[in-house]
Amino acid sequence: MSKYLVIVESPAKSKTIEKYLGSEYTVTSSKGHIRDLSTTGFGGFGVDIENNFKPKYKIMRDKRPVIKELKNLVKKAEKVYLATDPDREGEAISWHLYDVLGLNDDIYERIVFHEITKPAILYALEHGRKIDQNLVHSQESRRILDRIIGFSLSKLLQKKIGSKSAGRVQSVALKLIVDREKEIQAFVPEEYWEVFIEFTKDHQKIKAKLTNDLNGKISLKNNKEVKQVVSKLIADYKVYDIQTKTSLKNPRPPYITSTLQQDASSKFNFTSKKTMTIAQRLYEGIELGDERVGLITYMRTDSTRLSSEFIVSGKNYILENYGEQYYAGYNQIASKNKNVQDAHEAIRPSNLKYTPESIKKYLSNDEYKLYSLIYYRAISALMKPAEFLDTKLVIENNNYFFEVNGKREVFDGYLKAYGEYEKESYQTLPPFELGEVIKNVKVLEEQKFTSPPSRYSEARLIRHLEELGIGRPSTYAVIIDTLKQRRYVKMEKKMFVPTEQGILTSEKLEEFFSSIINVKYTAQMEERLDLISEGKVIWYEELREFYDKFMPLLEFANQNMEKIYPRILDETCPECGLPLVVRHGRYGEFIACSGFPKCRYTRKEKKEEITTGITCPVCHIGEIVERVSSRGRSKGQKFYACNRYPKCKTTFSHIPTEDDIAKLDNERLAKDA
Repeated sequence: MSKYLVIVESPAKSKTIEKYLGSEYTVTSSKGHIRDLSTTGFGGFGVDIENNFKPKYKIMRDKRPVIKELKNLVKKAEKVYLATDPDREGEAISWHLYDVLGLNDDIYERIVFHEITKPAILYALEHGRKIDQNLVHSQESRRILDRIIGFSLSKLLQKKIGSKSAGRVQSVALKLIVDREKEIQAFVPEEYWEVFIEFTKDHQKIKAKLTNDLNGKISLKNNKEVKQVVSKLIADYKVYDIQTKTSLKNPRPPYITSTLQQDASSKFNFTSKKTMTIAQRLYEGIELGDERVGLITYMRTDSTRLSSEFIVSGKNYILENYGEQYYAGYNQIASKNKNVQDAHEAIRPSNLKYTPESIKKYLSNDEYKLYSLIYYRAISALMKPAEFLDTKLVIENNNYFFEVNGKREVFDGYLKAYGEYEKESYQTLPPFELGEVIKNVKVLEEQKFTSPPSRYSEARLIRHLEELGIGRPSTYAVIIDTLKQRRYVKMEKKMFVPTEQGILTSEKLEEFFSSIINVKYTAQMEERLDLISEGKVIWYEELREFYDKFMPLLEFANQNMEKIYPRILDETCPECGLPLVVRHGRYGEFIACSGFPKCRYTRKEKKEEITTGITCPVCHIGEIVERVSSRGRSKGQKFYACNRYPKCKTTFSHIPTEDDIAKLDNERLAKDA
């Protein structure tokens, strides 16, 4: 019988830890949360509003066998170690285990570790503590806030406009996407022109841009202004100035959760959800032949701090593999985000001996990519900057000045390790002399237009949320996944585009809840949750202040928000005779019986056909109409087809032209012949 019981969250993690401990230890898992807020009481919030928001918990149905097994193990153990994740959520799970398993302060300890290695586990066992109730209250407050807002707004939106859900952070993220789309739609491009000269020297083509004249910077708004400038250029182009300076490119700090998600998105096209799933596996442990190893430190962190132990091992690695001239040490860069908790280290390899190349055969392709990125980012953070020699060449013609920039690498520095992930294109200029005459110059005139602001990619949205202090590292992947699942957004060329329902949802929340669902308030709420975790404010007083502000807004919205769904039609159900209504479902609007669920009659809403006015060139009976694909990779894309489908299956990817029709006629004639 084992004397000691260690309870973690994940079965994979328990397998890794069990290999580090002797036969006196039993390592098992709770398989995540074991209980959640009930759905009883006012609003189904699962809290006693009048009794300082006291939460009412219920055991999750699928966790009852787990709890039964855990209770049996607790009875046999002399000591229980609660080793859930080292964050607020993990602290709360430990408290739930403590409460449900009937533990007492004499037989349990709370232990935390940020990497699953034998030294880290043994150190944690020697430095146990009691559960931090401030962290628990902070997590409980977050959960209660999310429950009150989520349940209330979701019920309201479902009833009024047919939207599936809303949330404290989710709805702010949606607002950012919708607001950006409105900026893009309202954007009016402005014309501007640029003038370049192009010439060749030492077999290298060089293109210099007109920047200024004797009066200063030049701005050309139309072709007329361009012609005026070009008409004044003469044959003589001379090198007017050559400026050189040394520039340094500093290594970036090791990864935190948000920057890892951003880079994995931009470099590998990973979704944030995929990135966190892979990182979780790397953290919990990978089978490397006859051993199981946790390869990285905890992947939910907002700190760029590195341990002194890693810095020492990183120094040795750099000296052995790159040379002394590459090592710089590490000075943590203070975060500009005041909401950084700095609870754990940055994401880094747990042991540098496991180089990505040496264990590649044990990793999937995606695991190898992400582990390599984390490994070399952490190493490069300890290395010297890359050094470049920058050159600016200024060419003069009749008091007009053209500029071109060049760059040459002098010392690769941290790029020795991380260069594969920071590839940039730059040109190295051939040697020039002051006063040198440039010959065979070609003048280029280019018309351009100002561009609207860019839509958000996953990486850009996560970066913006982090800059605004909204959400936490562990929430970004869930937020983005929810927006997609609810069909509030769709992805076009890896960018978020709000759907009609997403825009409607955001507009209604803006109309009735602008004082709650906004960037500033949401960021301030994160700050208040931090203060709860530090024991500086009382958790239920914070909830009361929010509740007293939120509920009048909810009551007003219930009374005044226009109800769009279900919309009653002047048509009766063919099966039971009750009125038909238009509802909003997963795939848009549909028609259903108002007697649901007793009568389950439904049909798709018939949309007015958009015709091109072109007779079908194949059957010569039907018309070519606009369609939208409903399946496969082309789902949502427009195409054009005969309205006699399936009798006539003629389709086009675009409105057919006279050439298309002539081509079809020729093909038919050739076939007949």
